[in-house]
Amino acid sequence: MTVSANTPRPGHWTFSLFRCVILTCCLIPVISVDVLEAQSDADFASLKPGDQAADWKELMGTDDKPYSLEGFQKDVVVVCFTSNTCPYSVDYEDRMKALQKSFEDEGLSAQLISINSNGVRGDELEAMKKRAMEKQFNFPYLKDESQSVARSYGATYTPEFYVLNKDRTIVYRGAMDDQTDPSKATINYVQDAVRAAINGTLPKVSEVPARGCAVRYKRVRRSKQ
Repeated sequence: MTVSANTPRPGHWTFSLFRCVILTCCLIPVISVDVLEAQSDADFASLKPGDQAADWKELMGTDDKPYSLEGFQKDVVVVCFTSNTCPYSVDYEDRMKALQKSFEDEGLSAQLISINSNGVRGDELEAMKKRAMEKQFNFPYLKDESQSVARSYGATYTPEFYVLNKDRTIVYRGAMDDQTDPSKATINYVQDAVRAAINGTLPKVSEVPARGCAVRYKRVRRSKQ
């Protein structure tokens, strides 16, 4: 029997099937890595509008000072979970600076706080210090080394915003605005929520799904029972 270049050789289909199975097994973890990192060990709370904000103490800032939630005396606090390594977070840095500046320009008793809870290379405190200096952040940039703060809020994406009123009740959770492209954004949900909270009312929109990268939670090994 003559075997042409187009005729399958004995064992060819078996080898091809084996190769496909191997490639599929290798690709599945790669495709789902963000989902796994975001949801693994997700036995923590997921705070929503109407819930009391979780407190924190002694988070180190890029200015080498420790910060706690109760240390912020403004009537409204905006907590943003962010990251050095997420392109979406990087895209929002200038908008975050503009947001804080608008509070100051308008004389609003509000403060933006950014927290980095990611447990990957490039999100270490030293890298955060470098980023804060390069961008001249006008808001505190804190490291949640243990990831306990992100877990207590149930943060899943970066950037993800929480607006807290004077009683430190969450009045808004989610995306900052309606478009990732700043030139197309027409609604700033965070700013609207801040103004409502300043006036002692609730915002018209209290929750919008956050857009961005999954928070990279460290896996917790559980001992066998």
